[in-house]
Amino acid sequence: MRSSAFLYPWDVLGDPAAPARLRDLGVDGVTLASAYHSARALTPRHPATRIVTAPHSAVYYPAASARWSGHDLRPYQQEWLPGDDPWGEAAQALRDVGLEVSSWVVLAHNSRLGDDFPASSVCNAYGDRYPWALCAARPEVVRYCTELAAEAGARPGAVAAELESCGWYGLAHLHAHDKTGGVQLDGAAQYLMSLCFCDVCSAAWADAGAPDLDAAVRSALEPVWRGGGTPAGGPAGSPAGGQGSGQGSAGAGGYADRAEEWAAVEQLLGADLARLTLDHRAARALELQRGCVSAVRAAAGEGFRVYLHADPAVHRVGANVGVDVARLGRGPAAPDGLVLPCTGPDGLGNALPELAAAWPGGRLAANLTVVSGLGGDPALPATAPPAADELRLYHAGLASDPDLVVLRQALAGAAGR
Repeated sequence: MRSSAFLYPWDVLGDPAAPARLRDLGVDGVTLASAYHSARALTPRHPATRIVTAPHSAVYYPAASARWSGHDLRPYQQEWLPGDDPWGEAAQALRDVGLEVSSWVVLAHNSRLGDDFPASSVCNAYGDRYPWALCAARPEVVRYCTELAAEAGARPGAVAAELESCGWYGLAHLHAHDKTGGVQLDGAAQYLMSLCFCDVCSAAWADAGAPDLDAAVRSALEPVWRGGGTPAGGPAGSPAGGQGSGQGSAGAGGYADRAEEWAAVEQLLGADLARLTLDHRAARALELQRGCVSAVRAAAGEGFRVYLHADPAVHRVGANVGVDVARLGRGPAAPDGLVLPCTGPDGLGNALPELAAAWPGGRLAANLTVVSGLGGDPALPATAPPAADELRLYHAGLASDPDLVVLRQALAGAAGR
């Protein structure tokens, strides 16, 4: 079972021991961030630094000016690491010790672009903008994501690309000094608060026969603000939570919870309106996903693998975007594989056999949080879901030394199974 550890360029640059340390973990490769959102990251083993602050979304390679000429939405260049191509330098150092390198590309989650171009971001039913979430239905966003997927995904020397937030992003977002936890929102409420009512989406709702959908959403959510909750009952955590959202033990059953979430949306909004929203959003997400995958393949050439960070519940939003597995199919516009969250009470470990049957020929990579400080467990690879084709380990740069010791042993045990 092939395994890859997530990594940032700053985990390698300036640390000559990092590549061999990664190789000695027993992983086959590294998934290295080439286009990433803002972050504040610990570097517990780096010889020169302990905290890296990336103040905004950026690319870690020299973007091609000709590709982006004439378009407002374009990637920003990082300015906090030395050199013009930190990704290329880090990737070369990793390849030099025999590790495969994949590019890790964050697409529709970009707070800097949302701030600079608010009309391109998601707008909720109350008229509030989500600057961290670009609207997947807008033509300029589709074009930006497609171009970025191709450029940041097909980096020289990479063997694969992993596309994160390739679809709808919504309310849930780790934010500085966050004050949104006073009312706990379960999965159904999160979905309604993530519906977009920008001018493009509002026109789509009207064309579909629901010009007052925003009012219906506000009415459906009113009991939540009064403390009544939703029919799903209780907080469901963050359906948009990505790798760092605090996942626990492998194999927990979160698949049934997703069906309950959607049933609650139907009760809140009515089955017809709920289906209308899902059909629109699923179609726009699938269009974006196919466009991005096709663009990466065209740029990278034959043999290059493309993965989506995904959730098989179509209504889900965030880093692991909802995908319509039944419609993904196979072929040039379909990904080679899905990277699926498989740890914690919301994990999909038990769902992998069902997904494999629903998507024959596609590869399923179990994404396991292996950092104790993030609520993960470095021993997880030894008990990874048996139906997984591959493993993704979040995150080798953030893990403590004791975590890495346990992780090395777990990977050795997994290899011996």
